[in-house]
Amino acid sequence: MTSKRHDNERHLFSGTMKMADLLDINFQLMGVLSRVGIPFGFGDDSVEEACQKYGVSTNTFLLICNVYTYDGYIPSAETLRNIDLKDIVTYLRQSHSYYMGVLMDLLEGAIERMVQPCTDKYKAIIRNFFLQYKEELAKHFEYEEKEVFPYVESVLNHSAGDDFKIYQYEENHSNVEEKLCDLKNIVMKYMPKECDSQKVYHVLLYIFSLEKDLEKHTSIENDILVPVVNRLEEHEK
Repeated sequence: MTSKRHDNERHLFSGTMKMADLLDINFQLMGVLSRVGIPFGFGDDSVEEACQKYGVSTNTFLLICNVYTYDGYIPSAETLRNIDLKDIVTYLRQSHSYYMGVLMDLLEGAIERMVQPCTDKYKAIIRNFFLQYKEELAKHFEYEEKEVFPYVESVLNHSAGDDFKIYQYEENHSNVEEKLCDLKNIVMKYMPKECDSQKVYHVLLYIFSLEKDLEKHTSIENDILVPVVNRLEEHEK
């Protein structure tokens, strides 16, 4: 479900609905559960009950669900005032772990299986392109883990110095999806006919999944993390 949504419309998701019903509406939200620390086995718990049980802000969880369900969703200033920024940082960190520790490994394995019938030259081209992207993604996340997230936590703790501000992150926030799109197009358009179609399909499935998730990840950083930290910085002046 990817229709555009404005924050002043009636929200589809609410804290009173059953968590199981929320996943029925958008099964892709299963990934959100694991990254905020809510395990399966929630029975008939409502969203609010499940969030309270595991120490997660209901408003923050619902906001992330809206971002993942509706393309173009932009939260209002009022919505952003009612979230827990610590949960956003936790979510982003867990997303990094999922991308690098799970999804990239799955994609790499699928690529290796796909290129087996190819010539050594073609294998090298695909492998090198993927490894370059993996390195680029790792550097992007490393900057956020070492510089941005600790700074956000220092702002929350009222201990931030003057050597870094969130606008610096906003100005230098690189696009990690462009090279992934290039890889997708290479696989989709130019793989030799000797390659098994099912193996090509599996590679594309992982690429499309990563591409979509990174798009939502970037939206959470740009449309939630940055404006909330901006507001907190203003209050500290």
